[in-house]
Amino acid sequence: MKTVGLPGGESVPAIGLGTWRIGESAGSRRAEVEAVELALQLGYRLIDTAEMYGEGGAEEVVGEALARGPVRRDRVFLVSKVYPHNASRRGVIAACERSLRRLRTDRIDLYLLHWRGGVPLAETVAAFEQLREHGKIRHWGVSNFDVDDMRELWDLDEGSNCAANQVWYSASQRGIEFDLLPWQRQHRLPVMAYCPIDQGALAQNSRLRAVARARRLTAAQVALAWVLRQPDVIAIPKAAQAAHLQDNLAAASVELSAEELAQIDAAFPPPARKHRLAMT
Repeated sequence: MKTVGLPGGESVPAIGLGTWRIGESAGSRRAEVEAVELALQLGYRLIDTAEMYGEGGAEEVVGEALARGPVRRDRVFLVSKVYPHNASRRGVIAACERSLRRLRTDRIDLYLLHWRGGVPLAETVAAFEQLREHGKIRHWGVSNFDVDDMRELWDLDEGSNCAANQVWYSASQRGIEFDLLPWQRQHRLPVMAYCPIDQGALAQNSRLRAVARARRLTAAQVALAWVLRQPDVIAIPKAAQAAHLQDNLAAASVELSAEELAQIDAAFPPPARKHRLAMT
């Protein structure tokens, strides 16, 4: 499995399992737990979730799958996120405790601020650092932060302890290449790419299908391989079916040629100016 290094030197898988839109229906609970359990059996070792997903339901699904034990907890890198309205000093601590209970674990490996809200960043960072000191989280980071947000964070006393920034990055949403990705690369801060297949839309793209056909791949695999061509980007696509889970894992080993990358650039040109950060 290809890996990406965090600022402290730890390596994490370059591809993980996203869980957005799961945990929303009791009727789907069993199938969703089984899908996460299957992902672990297939070799996924990074799972991304959030207290927002299903209002805690996704964390419960992940927690149940982990508790079933197909893989030891210490072999899984677990990511979750706190709501902005819970991002106060006391609110972060309380939210983290709730997430830990739902996840059935004693620590979160990477805990992110889901997006910016009205709480001063310094207060959120202080809470993250407190959680880290107490062993409740191992690393902390942010999500949906643009360059100005990152600069503001870096100016804080402990802001440079941030371990990752999770943003929307895909072939069709590549605005971060203009300024955010270079800034993070300069500061040795990896990107976590959510929606790397645009919630499945790129799997139907005719240009990507043409590249995929010649390689006996799927368009979704080409889209993922394109994101993972970057050495400091982690992709977290959601998948629930066995075939898709396997295909996504296999995409981490696909290397696109210069000609193939040029074809994708022609279909989705790189940014020539600053773009507003894409968000779902």
